[in-house]
Amino acid sequence: MEQPLARPRSLTREAAGLRSGVPGLSEHVDRFCALVERVDPLIHAFVPEPGRHDRLRAQARALAARHPEPAGRPPLYGVTVGVKDIVHVDGLPTHGGSALPPGVLAGPQAVVVDRLRAAGALVAGKTVTAEFAASAPGPTRNPHHPGHTPGGSSSGSAAAVAAGLVPLAVGTQTVGSVIRPAAYCGVVGFRPTYGRIPTAGVIPNAPSFDTLGVFTADLAGAALAAALLCDEWRGGPAAAVRPVLGVPDGAYLERADPAALRVFEESLERLARAGLTVRRVPLFPDFAGITRQLQTINRFELARSHADWFARFGGLYRPETAASIRVGQGVAAEDRAAALQARERLRERVARATAEAGVDLWLAPSATGGAPEGLHTTGDPVMSLPWSYLGLPALSLPAGRTAEGLPLGLQVVGTAGGDERLLAQAAFLEGALGGSPEA
Repeated sequence: MEQPLARPRSLTREAAGLRSGVPGLSEHVDRFCALVERVDPLIHAFVPEPGRHDRLRAQARALAARHPEPAGRPPLYGVTVGVKDIVHVDGLPTHGGSALPPGVLAGPQAVVVDRLRAAGALVAGKTVTAEFAASAPGPTRNPHHPGHTPGGSSSGSAAAVAAGLVPLAVGTQTVGSVIRPAAYCGVVGFRPTYGRIPTAGVIPNAPSFDTLGVFTADLAGAALAAALLCDEWRGGPAAAVRPVLGVPDGAYLERADPAALRVFEESLERLARAGLTVRRVPLFPDFAGITRQLQTINRFELARSHADWFARFGGLYRPETAASIRVGQGVAAEDRAAALQARERLRERVARATAEAGVDLWLAPSATGGAPEGLHTTGDPVMSLPWSYLGLPALSLPAGRTAEGLPLGLQVVGTAGGDERLLAQAAFLEGALGGSPEA
């Protein structure tokens, strides 16, 4: 059996320790860089960066000088954060997992990075992405089983958290690029309501779907990060109301592997034994149609996002990405417009079905099964597809394993704009499923 490298660390615990001065920032940076030098050659979560140690030590000294007193330190003081390599960070080149010249892809620092740095975080480095957050895999390996994919396209971010290199990493999701790698790597992934975290400063894939999200070891860490990164976060104590859980029966759920469905049903039984109500509701009768509509929008927008770069550097694109762009070039604008209109109608139907069934949270497998063997694919994003199409907030919670020991995830989906409620109510599920991992 392959040696697991997965040792995720609690964001809330680490942030509290750093604010108190234990360890000091210089020691903290030295430990982090030594860990990266030891572990990252085995999983390739980070984009290589000459001079990483010197850069972080200089930034740590400046941060400590700005905040000498523990009482005045910001919430992520000194926390090292991985940032997906389609997100612009001042001082670090953006490659997008591609062979294009980095200067061509350069742009102003992303708003999400502004918010991380304002909260006191240190950008640990760029994390590996599938090329332009599409489907051509990077070199990252799964920390649980290094012979398997970590998922994608936010592969490096998920693996960096799972391996304990950082307690927080930023990813993006167009279809399934936060939820699926979180499940494959056995960590928590949170993808908020579409637009809740500004995407300014992020290389676009399909702007109608692109959403920033985070990876953490546990739900408490995701809640801390969300409160700092999302627009107009409504804090305060959450009502301790047990959620009613909905299961979307039908063709959608049948896309999961039989083994993953068995573990999913076991999770539902555990939740029911914990006193939670589970209701099965037919939700996506035309799942094939939803899939076609999403792909129409996605391919059209990918081609438009890369029109200039692809015209100039098409020969440098990976075959998988180039093929998707060429398909998108053949999509008519009126077909995309019709698919967007169909999405609005589906949003209304799903909102109505949710209210009529009295459902607070929808549940589904986070992925079709465990992480596939090999690094030639990032896996199938289909279990996230309808929720990404609708722009609803979603979480992946660790929930069981395959017979081979590969992690599985439980996908928990809330209502549009109900991110705070989703995170609060998901705590009931995390507790029933065995709680958060130890740091």
